[in-house]
Amino acid sequence: MQTFNFLQEYILENDRVRLRPLHHKDLDLLLPFSEQEPEIWNYSLQPANGLENLKTYIDAAIFGRKQETAYPFLVFDKRTQQIAGSTRFYDFQKNHNTVQLGYTWYGKEFQGTGINKQCKMLMLLFAFETLELDRVEFRADAKNERSIAAMKSIGCTVEGILRNNCAAPNGRRDSIVLSILKDEWFGGVKGNLKSKIEKERNVSSQ
Repeated sequence: MQTFNFLQEYILENDRVRLRPLHHKDLDLLLPFSEQEPEIWNYSLQPANGLENLKTYIDAAIFGRKQETAYPFLVFDKRTQQIAGSTRFYDFQKNHNTVQLGYTWYGKEFQGTGINKQCKMLMLLFAFETLELDRVEFRADAKNERSIAAMKSIGCTVEGILRNNCAAPNGRRDSIVLSILKDEWFGGVKGNLKSKIEKERNVSSQ
């Protein structure tokens, strides 16, 4: 078991994707997404569309790391040799041995390419097998069908809807809660996710 050291520069990678810590200097790398693909954040509680919003987004992510509640990553797609987006661990609860996984977004070019499953595999391996956490939670706007489908596809179990539970840029939203437990990860979720990744890899190589 490894203690989550927020000062450490964790790099999670496989042959398809590399996740490295997000830093302020990455603003210029993410700015094209912010300016050219603002719809990426239609369902986000913290939109990063436009320069000022992106600055605020990165500031908040890095502040969470300083507070030892979040750990944001920059996503690099090895297949295209390009920055693809961002994701993070957040709401880390040391006393309860749990964390949330979210604030995940990818540029339109990378959506539907299988990169999300690759990222989630790396992060879940780290959460359950390095940190030995007991639960990883996921949340999304209950109207965000694409995000919900993606979470279900990696093996998340739907727990329910938190009605009108948080403020959103356009009012308030209902949030869907999903999770994976440690026993579920080792009891089949990991194997099923690995199989899906291999299937997608075989299809793309044909």
